[in-house]
This record gives sequence, C-alpha cells and structure tokens, in this order.
Amino acid sequence: MADIFDVIADGTRRDILRLLLDRSSAGERGTSVSHIVHELGASQPTVSKHLKVLRDAHLVSVREEGQHRYYSLSSAPLDEVDDWLIPFLDDVEDEYASSLPDSAAHAAEVVGRAAASAKHALEAAFKKLPGR
Repeated sequence: MADIFDVIADGTRRDILRLLLDRSSAGERGTSVSHIVHELGASQPTVSKHLKVLRDAHLVSVREEGQHRYYSLSSAPLDEVDDWLIPFLDDVEDEYASSLPDSAAHAAEVVGRAAASAKHALEAAFKKLPGR
C-alpha cells in the first residue's frame, strides 16, 4: 500500500476526497464516477486512475449497481494522519498559551482537547448509524 501522505499529496485526489466529503455531508450514499468527472472537469480515465489509488489506500469505498460505481469517503485512514499530526500542533498551541496565565492556558488546553475528542467520537458514532 502506498504511504498515505503520498496518496493525499496529489491535488486531484484531495479534490476527489473533498467532493466525496461534501456529498456525504449532504446525505448522499455515494457519488458516481460521471458526477466526479463533471464536478472536477477531469477526464474519466484520470478520475478512474485516482479513484483506484484512493481505493488501494482504503480512503474510498465503492458500491456497484449494474454498470455504475458509486464512491464514498472512508475517513479511518485520515484519522491516523490526524493522530500523527497532533503532536506537531502542540507547539503551535503552546505559542498562544504562553500569553495566558498558567491556569487559563491549562484550562484552554483541557477544553480544546475534550472538544476535539468529543467531535471525533460523535462523528464516528454517526457514521455507524443505519442509513449513513
């Protein structure tokens, strides 16, 4: 399997992921290849090539209906990227926190982490609901 960072480094693949995220947020169960081609203004072979890379990286899933294929975002591999990035973001947070009194900085950090954790848990729970 390709390194996840290599996969998401490509702008077209990021555009496809964004499109699938937007469509899933709108309640769509999947997006056809022809819709992706139309939205991105790319050729069908180009989109198919990028979808294969995304499938191999487990970033998208495919549902077949007759001759049509419908793609959906699978965000679990991106959670790994998120987990990897978080330690790097602590330094940025420390810059802003240094201007606060220690007690306020600690409270802000605790609340921020709790909010991020709750958001992640809530999104994961919603994905498990039937019909999503």
